[in-house]
Amino acid sequence: MNQQNGFHVAVVGATGAVGQQMINTLVKQNFPVSKLTLLSSSRSAGKKVTVNGEEITIQEAKPESFEGVDIALFSAGGSVSKELAPEAAKRGAIVVDNTSAFRMDADKPLVVPEVNEDDLKTHNGIIANPNCSTIQMVVALEPIRKQYGLKKVIVSTYQAVSGAGAAAIQELMDETKAVLADEAFEPKLLPVKADKKHYQIAFNAIPQIDKFQENGYTFEEMKMINETKKIMHLPELQVSATCVRLPVPVGHSESVYFEIEADGVSADEIKALLKDAPGVVLQDDPENQVYPMPADCVGKNEVFVGRIRKDIDEARGFHMWVVSDNLLKGAAWNSVQIAESLVKLGLVK
Repeated sequence: MNQQNGFHVAVVGATGAVGQQMINTLVKQNFPVSKLTLLSSSRSAGKKVTVNGEEITIQEAKPESFEGVDIALFSAGGSVSKELAPEAAKRGAIVVDNTSAFRMDADKPLVVPEVNEDDLKTHNGIIANPNCSTIQMVVALEPIRKQYGLKKVIVSTYQAVSGAGAAAIQELMDETKAVLADEAFEPKLLPVKADKKHYQIAFNAIPQIDKFQENGYTFEEMKMINETKKIMHLPELQVSATCVRLPVPVGHSESVYFEIEADGVSADEIKALLKDAPGVVLQDDPENQVYPMPADCVGKNEVFVGRIRKDIDEARGFHMWVVSDNLLKGAAWNSVQIAESLVKLGLVK
């Protein structure tokens, strides 16, 4: 880690599923780190972890922890971010926050580097990392928007349990074993830990991710709707979402219907466009049953797109299937990518 001319990087929430992926991604991408500080709640403070052959002691996250830090990657929950991100920024760190705490703040950029990297130039010390399900969708839609315009998006998601944290993966595994063994079990986490009722996820599909809002949409659905408009600078874009949790450990899938502004565009032209798009891998050969699946995307940084076809009734309408590792492109990799962009654009000292 001790690269000369590197940066002092802090990871907040270092023991969580996304925090661990952030650390792995920094190593894998050979990000220029001169010093790595790992921070978490007092519960995990004092634990030792080995990163790239170096033993690092996890410290409790406090305001003074950010003295001398250049880049702070946060993934420890919204309340921690609200409390500590401004403190980190005040001490000169650039915060990349993976929670929903700042995403819709007008003065804080919400960034997916393949889509709106230039928005980083207006950061005021805090940059928001979008929702995992939003990230993969806008990566697939941006090349289409650029070439043909974009009028409407309707998305249905098929989301992995890891989006609800490591404990949700464990709950899926425990419930699956219990069902197969015909044993009793009590769901405690899904769909939302803080909500009134909990349902089994094993052998089930739960059409609720996050809490319901007054308009009948869940918070997750509203995140996708509002974030997409902000990232793409399209306040007038028509977006609707239905978010569903599936018994899949890692990898979100999405069925995306979109309408473009141009006439006479074929599905083959959309495929050709996405084949060369940044961050996208086209897997679209129905004749040979080639299409993206979550089991194949685990551990990969890209967004996988397939099943591209024209709508039968709407001349400017198309459908596609979008899959990505929600812990990587949906969280850790997008955060590290933002850090790479900050370095590339000369925005971090």
